[in-house]
Amino acid sequence: MKKTKTVDEKTIASYSKKYNIPTADSYELDTAYFSYLFSLDTTKYKSQIKNHYQPLQALYYDNLGFLKSFQVNCYAGGFPNLKWDRNEIMTTFPPRQQAPIDSIVSLETQMKYLKPLSQTSKLSVDSYDYIVIVYWNRFMGRQSKRLIRYVQENSKLEKEKKVKIIYANTDNIFAGQ
Repeated sequence: MKKTKTVDEKTIASYSKKYNIPTADSYELDTAYFSYLFSLDTTKYKSQIKNHYQPLQALYYDNLGFLKSFQVNCYAGGFPNLKWDRNEIMTTFPPRQQAPIDSIVSLETQMKYLKPLSQTSKLSVDSYDYIVIVYWNRFMGRQSKRLIRYVQENSKLEKEKKVKIIYANTDNIFAGQ
């Protein structure tokens, strides 16, 4: 892990290229997202908030906006690399359950906190059967790159439904910006 620090769009674009992220599908997670999470009842939703607060995530939403599969770094296990496919959960699409599914962040809510970058294409979520949102960052280095690769490979398992992967950089939210 590297030290967290703020990154500009040029840096995000540079890492996007390195991590095989299409610039048209690249976003940045708005720093207001954490405020949203902590506006929820922290006693009632403590573990759910903790899960949505993690730097590496893959959230699989169906076309109704419901979370169907949730991959989170703290559930992956493994050393020195996170084991995203532990128990072969990534051998089906959407992946089998890793982190507990919840409903505190719908797709609609999630989209409110994704800021498009200058090269990001306009997205119509209604055009897809599944929207997969990948939280990634520079500071977790190869762990980000590996998660992205696993999600991209996993999406190839779905042959009939339309799947859109979008990528949300989380560097600035963790750097306190």
